[in-house]
Amino acid sequence: MTTTSVSTAAGDDNDDSSPINLLKDSQTLHSLQNPPQRLLPNNNDDDFFSNPSDLTPQEIANHLFLNSEILAPMVRASTTPLRTLALSHGASLVYTEELVDRSITSPTERIINDELGTIDYRVPKHTYSAKVQRRLENDRDNPDAANGAVILRIDPTVERHKLIYQMGTGEPNLALDAALTVVKDVDGLDVNMGCPKKFSVSGGMGSALLGDMNRACDIIKTLRRNIGCNKPVSAKIRLLDEENPKPTVDFVRNLVKAGANAIAIHGRIRGDESHIMARWETLINVVKELKMYGDVNVPIIINGDLYTREDIREMKRRTGCDGVMLARPALYNISLFNRGKEEEKEGDGVGKAGGSNNDGEEEEEVPISQFQQTNHSGHYGYKSPLLHSRTSIVQEYIAHCVRYRTHSKNAKYVVCEMMNARRAPSTRVPYLNMEYEGGQNIASVCKCRNLNDLIKVWDCKWTIPMPSAKSSAALSGDGGDGVEAQGDLHNYDDRYFLDHDKFRKERSDALNDQLSLSKKMSASIGEEKKDDDAPTSKRPKI
Repeated sequence: MTTTSVSTAAGDDNDDSSPINLLKDSQTLHSLQNPPQRLLPNNNDDDFFSNPSDLTPQEIANHLFLNSEILAPMVRASTTPLRTLALSHGASLVYTEELVDRSITSPTERIINDELGTIDYRVPKHTYSAKVQRRLENDRDNPDAANGAVILRIDPTVERHKLIYQMGTGEPNLALDAALTVVKDVDGLDVNMGCPKKFSVSGGMGSALLGDMNRACDIIKTLRRNIGCNKPVSAKIRLLDEENPKPTVDFVRNLVKAGANAIAIHGRIRGDESHIMARWETLINVVKELKMYGDVNVPIIINGDLYTREDIREMKRRTGCDGVMLARPALYNISLFNRGKEEEKEGDGVGKAGGSNNDGEEEEEVPISQFQQTNHSGHYGYKSPLLHSRTSIVQEYIAHCVRYRTHSKNAKYVVCEMMNARRAPSTRVPYLNMEYEGGQNIASVCKCRNLNDLIKVWDCKWTIPMPSAKSSAALSGDGGDGVEAQGDLHNYDDRYFLDHDKFRKERSDALNDQLSLSKKMSASIGEEKKDDDAPTSKRPKI
């Protein structure tokens, strides 16, 4: 893939109304113009990676995943601003959002972005239809869109030794093409085997792989044998049965045998809605059983409804897992990654469920289903002193969006996800504080049409420093002139948040009408497909 160096046109920073200048003008104690230590790169990995060629993939995986706390791959959300924000609050590893294999390969270009100090994977504008090209050119709120769409933006300074690329794939050869495209810019490769969404399953990807062990293992084998380096290969799956741990255990053992260096397990089965509690009891039994087998000597990560530090501590203790992964809880409050000095000293050691009483005596362990529904209080509970204000978290996120020139529509989407609890388990909702210090609500955010509007609504006075000229030159090599790199664009409708149930029904009805019309048209012209003409795995158009 050709690598191009780009920079923005001179004079952009002179626009007083630009988002970056609105933030630069702030004079507040909360300003990050001189960032605190937690926002600076963590160099603890330098000694380990001093001679990377001497390390095996499993040694690297163990270093990355053991005792890890990971930002999960979330579509639209796990882009550069949220990933770097998670790292600044203590996440030890971050995943990209799921990117379909063919979306990252040709005609996508690898771009060195001198101004932002990032590595961008961009789909050139000329590859789109004329209609889409006109829309990109006329996007006045996001003028960078004139040059195409950024599929993946990486900050190699902040995300070094911390970034896992997750692919959506259903075919070994396409998985390998995607892996070879990005492998030098990431620290590991993960295969999504848990996404239940139609776009993923219809292409033989995501949770469809849970029903096809041979194909899932072929993908892992192909990656492990052919990527040509020692980067670890992992998979993220779901439970395969509501109660019986054996199907999940067998699936994981086969993935490990195929060459997987780490496995993350989401505590729900296919078909489980997010507002239903994760199946912690089954998850506990699965991990415990996996730990009994000598052939499963890879890190096992758990995921699902870890909304408090108390949840994390307790599930680590009960499962014996090697790490945890946070998705919705990280959107609720990303400072949940803050372990605190006491917990860092403890390592993996945690007490009985419910902790200890005031006399330091251990309380009797409660059933895990009861623990799941408990209003955890105290140092590691819902109101833990380790947590930052949710208002300040949103303000920080917006500042990261400005720093990485994120498309305003995507920034708005993530802020709306941070503000609502409709996808949280119903048993958790009463304990989640959804109020903000400035009285902001989803309706006020949905009215925003650009980053400037978001900054004003949230009275955002945070700034994230841009890379120095020296660091940009080091990243870009010769540092030639070029065009701007556009922020990542994800389209959605505001009604998705304002009236989700009605919007979902309208979309479903429209889809059913379209399918019905298609069937009638096919019948009227007598089209019949032969069995041997049908593809074995229909893949979505990219």
